Amino acid sequence: MAKVYTSCPVEYTASIISNKWKIIILRDLITGTKRYNELNRSVVGISAKVLTQNLKDLEQDGIVNRKVYPVVPPKVEYSLTSKGQELKSVLDAMREFGLKYKDK
Repeated sequence: MAKVYTSCPVEYTASIISNKWKIIILRDLITGTKRYNELNRSVVGISAKVLTQNLKDLEQDGIVNRKVYPVVPPKVEYSLTSKGQELKSVLDAMREFGLKYKDK
């Protein structure tokens, strides 16, 4: 993903969580480390290709950590970095907004 070079902090944050899939991936990783297949099951409606690309983007942005274990079959785990953990308050605010207005 091309980074937005801007002095606006809101625009910078939006460039990191730029689509609904990234937000949902972050929602699932807030609760802890997940394997690829766990994310694939919990992010309903996403294709494997799109999930992989979004995880790569989040890793490149320093939001997600990818840990590969040298075993057969391959084992890969994803977790939030400390920078990624700081997005929890953003997701909490989005959750509160949704709870307040989604049924109105």
